[in-house]
Amino acid sequence: MIKVNTKMLAVTAAALISMASMVANAAAEMKPFILASMSTGVVADKIDGVKKSLTDNGFEVVGDYSPYESAHVIIVTSDTLKKLAASHQRGGYAAGQRVAITKVADQIQITYTNPAYMAAAYHIKGDVSAVTAALGAALGSIKEYGPDEGMDADDIAGYHYTFGMEYFDEPYSLASYASYEKAVAAVEKGLAEKAGGATRVFRIDVPGAKQTLFGVALSSEGTGNKYMDDSFIMNEVDFKEIRSTAHLPYEILVTGDEVEALHARFRIAINFPDLSMMGSNSFMNIMPSPDAIKTSLTKAAGGDIEEEDY
Repeated sequence: MIKVNTKMLAVTAAALISMASMVANAAAEMKPFILASMSTGVVADKIDGVKKSLTDNGFEVVGDYSPYESAHVIIVTSDTLKKLAASHQRGGYAAGQRVAITKVADQIQITYTNPAYMAAAYHIKGDVSAVTAALGAALGSIKEYGPDEGMDADDIAGYHYTFGMEYFDEPYSLASYASYEKAVAAVEKGLAEKAGGATRVFRIDVPGAKQTLFGVALSSEGTGNKYMDDSFIMNEVDFKEIRSTAHLPYEILVTGDEVEALHARFRIAINFPDLSMMGSNSFMNIMPSPDAIKTSLTKAAGGDIEEEDY
């Protein structure tokens, strides 16, 4: 009679199930945003409750702003997010998660960036499932949304919109300084002065990594150039029934003594990958925006403006 080690079988079965689960998760298609809830009311009445729920579930609110009348964006971080952001020298982009409250007709939509999607987009090494679970507990989780078709982690990590357009590792180089400290101080100064129409929404320092992520609001009020303006750009690209307001705000990353920002042709496309190239509500309508955004962010960082940026 063959003696069966039932304990060993149970352990092996559990390991196989775990491995299958990891493979399934790795292969799963994801979308950039998550719809938390829909209700009635006004945006202003929802802000405090959303913030409290986020802090009650372990997040730190680092900034918020209203890019336009019908919307409010809240940015949060946590020790887990900061640790994940330190996984490589440009991982700081993942240090914050964006939460949006948007009024569309008579409906209030609460939405947020999908941690797993953003981790893939920003090449983060580590498990973000705890962040996803905490956001779901704080706000709810109805469904992922954005493009009609999702992408798996490998496709997101290697994403660019089309031939000739930039990848994650082709950012704007905004400025260089003698040290990390000088670079951070220069960005703080530029944002305080509203250089290039950019103002500070949040700042997250990544412990032990010499990385600081700034969130910036972009307004044409001081520049006269609508193509760098948050409101103008979102009016062109964010038109679906469920809004993607949590695309905002744009970021500046200080990494070491360098100041950079994601190229707009990547930063916009990674959140709106199914946006058409031509026609109404298309990239064609914001064609000057990448250069306009680069100019604004370069001024905010105290960098030199090249002739081609105008």
